Amino acid sequence: MPYRHNKQTPAGPKCSTALTVLFTLIHVACGQLENVIIDRYFIPTHCSREVQIGDYVRYQYNGTFEDGRKFDSRLVNSVGVESKVIPGLDKGVQGMCVNERRKITIPSHLAYGVLGAGSVIPPDATLVFDVLLLDLWNKEDKVQIRTLHKQQNCKRTVMPSDFVRYHYNGSLLVGNLFDSSHLQNSTYDSYVGQGSLLKGMEEGLLGMCVGERRLFIIPPFLAYDDKGYGTKVPPYATLIFDVLLVDVFNVKDDVNVEVQKIPQPCRRRAVGGDFIRYHYNGTFQDGTVFDSSYSRNSTYNTFIGMGYVIAGIDKALQGVCVGEWRRVTVPPHLAYGENGSGELIPRSAVLIFDLHIIDFHNPKDQVEIKVIYKQADCNLTSAANDLIMYRYNCSLLDGTHLYSSDDYPEPPRVTLGQGKLIAGLDEGLQGMCVLERREITVPPHLAHGTNGALGVPSNAVLLFELELLQLQKGVPEGFLFIWLKDSPEPLFPAMDMNQDQEVPLEEFSAFIKLQVAESQGRLHPGIDSDTVLRDMFSKQDRNADGKITEDELNIIVNEEEEGPKHEEL
Repeated sequence: MPYRHNKQTPAGPKCSTALTVLFTLIHVACGQLENVIIDRYFIPTHCSREVQIGDYVRYQYNGTFEDGRKFDSRLVNSVGVESKVIPGLDKGVQGMCVNERRKITIPSHLAYGVLGAGSVIPPDATLVFDVLLLDLWNKEDKVQIRTLHKQQNCKRTVMPSDFVRYHYNGSLLVGNLFDSSHLQNSTYDSYVGQGSLLKGMEEGLLGMCVGERRLFIIPPFLAYDDKGYGTKVPPYATLIFDVLLVDVFNVKDDVNVEVQKIPQPCRRRAVGGDFIRYHYNGTFQDGTVFDSSYSRNSTYNTFIGMGYVIAGIDKALQGVCVGEWRRVTVPPHLAYGENGSGELIPRSAVLIFDLHIIDFHNPKDQVEIKVIYKQADCNLTSAANDLIMYRYNCSLLDGTHLYSSDDYPEPPRVTLGQGKLIAGLDEGLQGMCVLERREITVPPHLAHGTNGALGVPSNAVLLFELELLQLQKGVPEGFLFIWLKDSPEPLFPAMDMNQDQEVPLEEFSAFIKLQVAESQGRLHPGIDSDTVLRDMFSKQDRNADGKITEDELNIIVNEEEEGPKHEEL
């Protein structure tokens, strides 16, 4: 009801002086008229701005007469010099702060004067308005931007055409919250500079860093203007947004790879088709961890260049070295895109991976042998069926110690080529001289494979440090004794050392030991010699009478088989 009456307000008493303009004391020749009385009964603690002539204001009031009778109550959108409210009220709100409450007493000549206003306001009525200022702005206002927090290391800021993800709280100047992404538990996601955001919001977002927090104060004409938004944002409302930038990227972005540490030398770089094991921490741009292989105490294992992982990681793993550390920033179109991944990855999320390459190999790899030390005068080398004693240390390629012969009372002895060792180690131990030292790299398909072993991860490349300590040349599998030179011809007379036409165990053993001593033959290593000799004797003593005759020594040929049955002698 505080709007101006359409009829001309009478001049008042007979005076020769005309009324002066609004908002000044009115002086007439015959005396002085009453002015507006203002009672500022609530002033907010913080007042960054006061109403001035020309400002746009929005306020709530209750209008009463002096005796307390109520005549009106409403929300007012008033425009400074364009105001259509009564002069006293227009003057009474000057100097107010948002959230301030005033009791404004307006004499009749600054209200509806001698005519009043229809049946509601009688003539010469003094009016009392209880006013709460809700909003305040000016046509010259711009977006006010206050930085509340900013990361020290800001590598990139928001630019037009970028896609952003941010959290916000939106409130009116009086502090009423009208919207919040936090309550929805989801960021607001949008392109910048394409008209999909409020003009003031776009202006405030430009130049922000991920992790930065800003406060935007947006005047109505850069927000929802005279239309408002639903029931929560009234027309002509100034908006305050508390914004935290969570993510930013551009559709033209590629994977960004930052090499943080690289071993020297790098003996080999990964290529498509290699199988790689790596640890990772996965975070969003604001530092929030979404996944980690460390928490599972297990590397992530995959082929690269074959589409088994997201495109950005597939690309970033090309050319890595074992032991290398990389930080990889993957835009969403090379990660999980607009859909995200379940509850773990939000839609359109930029992902950051801190990678540590543990090892990689190719399914075509063979054992890699590097000789560390070898004697110049090496005439005897290890081979299949040899009995060896050796020292070893075994580790992963990242240096993680697995096991060592030093952990046991004495070094191990093993016969090569009989499946007692993993294939790659058996191969790496062959061709060695006594006291030779080697470093061998064994791919998993020649080690413990996809299943791993106790203490050995699946698909692990193993690094062995080897030293051959002893070597006893062996005999072919299934043999107990072999001749190194031609056997005596005929054999039985040479074996029948006392020429009594029979050879008991003692005589047989003495003969064979003599051949070994003179390097004419070789017993099976790794087994007690007396045990071997008894076994050999029993095979020749066909009638088990405790002696071998010349007839028993003959080699029997099985016509149904491709060759003769083997006989040590």
